[in-house]
Amino acid sequence: MNIYADLFLTFAKIGVCTFGGGYAMLPILQREVVEKKGWATEEELTDYFAVGQCTPGIIAVNTATFIGYKHKGVPGGILTTLGVVFPSLVIITAIAAFLSNFAGIPLVQHALAGINAAVVALIASSVLKLAKSNLKDAVSGGIFLAGLALALLLKLSPVILIVCAGVIGWVVYGLIQKGGEGK
Repeated sequence: MNIYADLFLTFAKIGVCTFGGGYAMLPILQREVVEKKGWATEEELTDYFAVGQCTPGIIAVNTATFIGYKHKGVPGGILTTLGVVFPSLVIITAIAAFLSNFAGIPLVQHALAGINAAVVALIASSVLKLAKSNLKDAVSGGIFLAGLALALLLKLSPVILIVCAGVIGWVVYGLIQKGGEGK
């Protein structure tokens, strides 16, 4: 298959399955982009997701754009962005036409509650996979725990947390590396 068509169709498939926001797409991205296509590593996907979180725009779109750009430059970035957005545009248009007529029906409300619960499970599964592949030492574990505590207790902006974690990682790992050079 043409690589450009493959980029668009892969991200359209991801876009169809992204219920519950950008975080819900993480397990699908891991499977499609890392495991099946090999377009990114687990670490790269984590980096794209982190940068996508702190840049303006929708995290799912930002992450798709980064992956497409890395793989095929500007055309790849454009196609992955269009691919991930296209299904949502079609689905939202269809839902908007009918939802106001059905939103008050208990069956619809219960179905949406079930979908939300499943999305939480998917996100938790992704967090565990990311933790296994990214929390490799005490420093990264400490940064994770500090970031989690600050996010929960102070409700800091994700941008502030990510920038602070990056600076701390840069300083601490830089010091560790310098200490290793002096031996």
